[in-house]
Amino acid sequence: MAVLPIRIMGDPVLHAPASRVEAITDEVRSLVADMFETMDAAPGVGLAAPQVGAGLRIYTYNYEDDDGNPWRGVIVNPELWMKPLEPGHPDPDEESEGCLSFPGERFALRRSESVIVTGADLEGESIRIEVDGWRARIMQHEFDHLDGILYIDRLDDSDWKTVQKIARKRGWAKPGAAWTPGIDDLDA
Repeated sequence: MAVLPIRIMGDPVLHAPASRVEAITDEVRSLVADMFETMDAAPGVGLAAPQVGAGLRIYTYNYEDDDGNPWRGVIVNPELWMKPLEPGHPDPDEESEGCLSFPGERFALRRSESVIVTGADLEGESIRIEVDGWRARIMQHEFDHLDGILYIDRLDDSDWKTVQKIARKRGWAKPGAAWTPGIDDLDA
């Protein structure tokens, strides 16, 4: 297993729809193992294959609730259904999120409160996940990556301007920008 470089917002792989996984091969299993290791090293609560340069419809997730209960897994070729968004502005204290592809920053973003995700596990068996709260947020965030959408693409105009300033200052808007957890210093 290896920690993989995480692509930063300017990398084209992050802005293109990912391809379906046609067969779960040893290569796919190896990619997923590397994704878990990378997600843990970052640390993150989710990681989509495009974030590590693989344009495939796969994501991993890892979350521990307030009671310390773990929730960890992988979804291959996911489909997402969600309840409609409640109108209004997001609460910055309750609805902010960040992304390993725009590291170290958080912005308020409204997401649907509950979702259903279907797909397959690494054995090719069908799975169905019905979650709400932060787990629903994780599912929506990672699913967006598979459609070439970063959470910063969903921000309002004032936050979008802030994102652009940060990206220019840190050089993140250029193709090929990446960082490796545990190796690269992102405070530059």
